[in-house]
Amino acid sequence: MKNYLITEITQRMLQHLNNCELEQLQKVLKIVLQDFDVTPAKEDVPESFSNDEFVELFLAAKRIEGCSEKTLQYYFATIQNMLIGINKPIKHITTDNLREYLMKHQEEKQSSRVTIDNIRRILSSFFAWLEDEDYIIKSPVRRIHKVKTGTNIKETYSDESLELMRDNCEELRDLAMIDILASTGMRVGELVLLNIEDVNFNERECVVFGKGDKERIVYFDARTKIHLKNYLESRTDLNPALFVSLKYPFNRLQISGVEVRLRELGKRLNIPKVHPHKFRRTLATMAIDKGMPIEQLQKLLGHERIDTTMQYAMVKQSNVKLAHRKFIG
Repeated sequence: MKNYLITEITQRMLQHLNNCELEQLQKVLKIVLQDFDVTPAKEDVPESFSNDEFVELFLAAKRIEGCSEKTLQYYFATIQNMLIGINKPIKHITTDNLREYLMKHQEEKQSSRVTIDNIRRILSSFFAWLEDEDYIIKSPVRRIHKVKTGTNIKETYSDESLELMRDNCEELRDLAMIDILASTGMRVGELVLLNIEDVNFNERECVVFGKGDKERIVYFDARTKIHLKNYLESRTDLNPALFVSLKYPFNRLQISGVEVRLRELGKRLNIPKVHPHKFRRTLATMAIDKGMPIEQLQKLLGHERIDTTMQYAMVKQSNVKLAHRKFIG
């Protein structure tokens, strides 16, 4: 109860004292109260905000910053699970509480280190925001460092696999879809939002809206232009969407529709792990292998941080060997 009281007093003095003064206040309170027995006058001590209200404030701030609803839902679920697991008021959650929660989560869910680090990152963002807004003195996640994860070289499509998929498309739409994913490196979420008017066939480019509704231009090759035009000329509907379902009422194609279609094609051709994101990774790897500057690739893929681009670009070992011979030996 003493620790609860000390924390409550220092939290309420946040806006009136600086960090040094708050630390001194905590020390004084510990010394003064050490010889006293402290019992609450009533069982429940009210908080300035409830846990739910703190979470709502955080999500509102992130929404204003441009986070998508999907990202906000992920944040909410992650933070809510933590609060249920620890079962304490936010202001009284300690570093040890969080370490214990992460360890227990990993054991019970058999979660990978990547998953645990994603949870740590979201909790760090949440508590850092509370600290910045002066709701808490110091984020309890500060001393929980990034979880070390192994580097997995993720697969890309070979030239043969790409040609095999193109040759075996039974619909003009699917051929155009594969070509535009392979030549632009756009996200599948960006693909399904495209309208016909977003495509400039003369310049072989189109405008996409990426994460956070950020607009950028991507480029496609001559083959994609031909197949895309053939597909559009074959359509009889009036839907403004670039890609629509094959059957009436020809609704805009959804992400799940693209994923299912590609998965079925992969199974039919015995190509492992066929999914939209693999086209993006393939383009990034190919661009790096052919000498495209990483900064230009970053802009093409729409990444805020260059570290993200580097994770996509897995340079082939054969190119490393050639570079060693050229520059070193």
